[in-house]
Amino acid sequence: MVTNRRTTNILGLGLILLGGLALLNNTFLGWIGLRMELWPLWITAVGMAFIAAPFLAGNPRQLAPLFIPGFPILMVSLLLVWDGVFWWGAWATFWPTILLALALGFAATAVFMRIVWFLIPAIKIGVLGMILQFTAVTGWWDSWAVLWPALPFSTGLALLVCGHLAQKPGLVKAGMIISFLSAGLFVMMTTILSGGVSLLGGLILIGGGSVMVLRGMLTGERPLALSEKEIEEKLPIA
Repeated sequence: MVTNRRTTNILGLGLILLGGLALLNNTFLGWIGLRMELWPLWITAVGMAFIAAPFLAGNPRQLAPLFIPGFPILMVSLLLVWDGVFWWGAWATFWPTILLALALGFAATAVFMRIVWFLIPAIKIGVLGMILQFTAVTGWWDSWAVLWPALPFSTGLALLVCGHLAQKPGLVKAGMIISFLSAGLFVMMTTILSGGVSLLGGLILIGGGSVMVLRGMLTGERPLALSEKEIEEKLPIA
């Protein structure tokens, strides 16, 4: 009975949303001349339905895989609206955000289903999406000559993270090996190439090393034994 009530609520909410879009499309949007430009709102409704369904059904863990198509569909609709209404070149520049949304869908599924293996495609697709977004915004497509080792590095990182969360030492070791090999390839390509591509690689190496050093400084462990001065300060004065 509870399941039927929840299903009815989801279907009812979907009908209300679609009906509201239909009224909006034939009234207000038609008056301001944006009816054709905002047609992707129908796709937005579909994406939002996929994302909201696990919560409305009251069982986000079982229906969490709906996040995987839901987030990319929602991102596609937002890009279409942005491209049609505000900026014509939005799609050509920010299309890699669809991959980032797909990675977010896998990550959300991993969290709600408590299955770490969904993080493997999340990390791999997320790294690819970030690189493509960087090159699409800057136009530095030549930087792929240096950045391509990030793809095998994403595999090593995914194995490292999942192995750590699942307490699989073999996967952790495999992830570390792949990550170090990928970093070595990145250093080699940065050394071989010259010009702006090499400069970009050097800056990435410096930035990554700085983050590691700062992390080590901020998370440094305190000594287990107290020094003589600390002991004297903690002892009560006679």
